[in-house]
Amino acid sequence: MSTRILVIDDEPQIRKFMRISLTANGYEVIEAENAAQGIEAARSQQPDLLVLDLGLPDLDGQEVISAVRERSDVPIIVLSVRAHELDKVEALDRGANDYIVKPFGVAEMMARVRAVLRQRAAKGNNDIVAAGPVLIDLGRRIVTRNGDEVHLSKREWGLLAFLASQPDHVLTHKQILKEVWGPAHGEDTAYLRVYVNQLRQKLEADPAAPTLIVTDAGVGYRLRRGE
Repeated sequence: MSTRILVIDDEPQIRKFMRISLTANGYEVIEAENAAQGIEAARSQQPDLLVLDLGLPDLDGQEVISAVRERSDVPIIVLSVRAHELDKVEALDRGANDYIVKPFGVAEMMARVRAVLRQRAAKGNNDIVAAGPVLIDLGRRIVTRNGDEVHLSKREWGLLAFLASQPDHVLTHKQILKEVWGPAHGEDTAYLRVYVNQLRQKLEADPAAPTLIVTDAGVGYRLRRGE
């Protein structure tokens, strides 16, 4: 199966240029001309890579990044005429993997595409983390327990995914809070305790005696892969 790349850009000439360049390099191309079409295609078509322009007619591309990231960790390369550092930082903070300023050359574009897809392939082997009866699919954002899907809130997912990104390692309260809640919440351990308890209620056989999300007293939490 060929690699599928979704191009979201309102300029027909850019979409045509991207379609010709990507197809010539063996990729399958899906096109969307606005944010609404792009977000829906990202959900329904499940592309392997998303190439996104920020200047869309119906919604700023930065919002598209956030919308896609709520459901998927598909790699995102931003193409934009916006060269300001703050735009680049915002896009990367929202979850973009790379940022290319227009105009750009075909060779550079293809090199960036290959690099992002290589990173995706390398990560793929670690996309599913097993913790006892719980399976955490980091790529598809799906959690199951004994084969049954467990529904998590966005914040619960963020917390569990961060723990699963480094299983069997203790992550400090501050590390978790900064990653999941943001730098301004580095000391808000009460938030963290509430959400850890919520996850335990959904995932543990006995939430009062957890074996999966383990407390390291005074330090942080660890996702344990064995029961």
